Amino acid sequence: MRAKIEELETNIKINNIRDLYKGINDMKKGYQHRTRIVNDEKVDLVADFHSIMARWRNYFSKILNVHGISDVRQAEIHTAVPLVPKSSVLVFEIAIEKLKSHKSQGNIQITAEKIKAGGSTIRCAIYKLIIAI
Repeated sequence: MRAKIEELETNIKINNIRDLYKGINDMKKGYQHRTRIVNDEKVDLVADFHSIMARWRNYFSKILNVHGISDVRQAEIHTAVPLVPKSSVLVFEIAIEKLKSHKSQGNIQITAEKIKAGGSTIRCAIYKLIIAI
C-alpha cells in the first residue's frame, strides 16, 4: 500500500495526471473477481469451463446451421466468393495509424502504442495473421 501511495505522489510531482487518476481508481475499486457465467438452454446458470464451452458450441451450431459437429474446427465453409475481400497493406497501415493511444488493451494486453512502436516487423506479422484468419 505504501508503494502505491508513493507512486501516486510521484505522479503528482511529475504531473502525470493519467497514471495518477488510474492509480486512484484502482485503489478505490480494490480487487474485483471476474466471474464467467452463462445461461444454459433452460436459463439455468452454468459456471464451469467445459459446460460453458459446450453451451457456446450448441448456441453457434444452431445459429450457423451446423448440426452434429463436436468440434467447431471440424466444420468447413465452402464459398464461391471470399466472405471478406482481402485488404491491402496500405489500408492496413492507415488503420494502424488511426489507432487511438491510451485506450484499453483488452484481453491480449497489446496497446496501440506497442503496435505503432513495433515497426514494420510487427505490422507485417499482424497483417499476415489477419489475412490468414
